Amino acid sequence: MAINVPFDVTQIAAAEAARGGWWGVIKDFIRRRPLGAAGAAVVILLMLVALSANLIAPYDPVAVDFGAMLSRPSAAHWLGTDAFGRDVLTRLIYGSRTALLVGFGAAMIGATAGAVLGVGSAFFGGRVDLYLQRVMDIFIAFPLIILALAIVAILGNTLPNLIMAITIPMIPRCAIVIRSSALSIREMPYVDAARAAGFGNGRIILRHMLPNVMAPYLILLTSFLGQAILLEATLSFLGLGVQEPTAAWGLMLRGAAASSPSTSSGILSGTRSTPSCGRSEPPANGLTPSGQVGTTTWVLRPAATADEENRAFHRRL
Repeated sequence: MAINVPFDVTQIAAAEAARGGWWGVIKDFIRRRPLGAAGAAVVILLMLVALSANLIAPYDPVAVDFGAMLSRPSAAHWLGTDAFGRDVLTRLIYGSRTALLVGFGAAMIGATAGAVLGVGSAFFGGRVDLYLQRVMDIFIAFPLIILALAIVAILGNTLPNLIMAITIPMIPRCAIVIRSSALSIREMPYVDAARAAGFGNGRIILRHMLPNVMAPYLILLTSFLGQAILLEATLSFLGLGVQEPTAAWGLMLRGAAASSPSTSSGILSGTRSTPSCGRSEPPANGLTPSGQVGTTTWVLRPAATADEENRAFHRRL
């Protein structure tokens, strides 16, 4: 016999209003999880900047101005310009689009595919679980950055290939964690009831098991987001990510390193340069490059002179 407990809708509405509704839930989350709230605020800010880049960016991200190359921060260019005269602030704003596109795409696909494989491995067990886990172990044996470098080097450095290269190393890491949670869910009575009712394996996995592993799934999804953004910047910095003139944070760092004065100086052959006097000095211990005491003339040669000498040397050979 069912017992129906009477309830008053007005009382429920009054209780929700007393708690402050959604705003009360948000304030309670900020009070209990300040670090999580700070991280959510950063992600939301990046999303707002990326969505409104056309409105807040002062310049075109690909427009070059050779008359303003490597200019200092000023009223016209708040963060200065790069080696092509492009506004750094504008490219920084538009670079958030590339970072979030690759980050969310790789994190969503990697975490979802890993969750499905992990739940399927735990559900079927036996040889399926054994072989699938050994394949996952092979992928996990490679560091994430090394595997991503290998994949993007094979497939090419287009944006879809970059997302795939970051996604593939994340799948086994998510599958193993989700599998450990799904092993206990497989023994639950509602899973046995679904089997007894004649439901197929796909429905049991997707409708009964997968929704109950959402807690570890969301944790992995948020952690993968930061890793994917960092990995995209790393690959772009190494020249294996997105290519010019696309705005990307890794490309901006690469361009800044290439235009740095320390990397554009002359070729130094076995010397220690002294920037203040424009020449080089021998090592403090007075040793020659061969390790023997002696007198050696230490010369800092310009890059053009060194290139001419190298070409003359190869011609003599």
